[in-house]
Amino acid sequence: MIGLIQRVSEAKVVVDGETIGEIGKGLLVLLGVEQGDDIEKMQKLATKVMSYRVFADENGKTNLNLEQVGGSLLVVSQFTLAADTSRGLRPSFSGAGTPDMARELYDAFVDFCQSKGVNTQTGQFAADMKVSLVNDGPVTFNLQV
Repeated sequence: MIGLIQRVSEAKVVVDGETIGEIGKGLLVLLGVEQGDDIEKMQKLATKVMSYRVFADENGKTNLNLEQVGGSLLVVSQFTLAADTSRGLRPSFSGAGTPDMARELYDAFVDFCQSKGVNTQTGQFAADMKVSLVNDGPVTFNLQV
């Protein structure tokens, strides 16, 4: 399971001209599900995302996590993160989770984060989305479990 996280001052997702998810300070999480992923991996990644220290403390050091700064999550399904780009000029998605599996783990990821008290907004699974953000830093990390 892959979580590409970006520290943002704001981010939103628009589908068919309508904003369906929007946050201020927090993390935009592009979530990719791979074959072999399961609930245990999902919980491990979600916990890591929520606990990852990417926000500045009073000394400007990246020592604070999402909860410590009162931040939110915007979680967007991103199957292309599971692409194999090691050969040729066209990505292979053979390692990506099936759509049913990916939807189940995506929904579980969102539910898990919400159950921990984190304001969690979402995109729309398998939709054509327009994602906009203001990357704060820029700060981007590729987390994998």
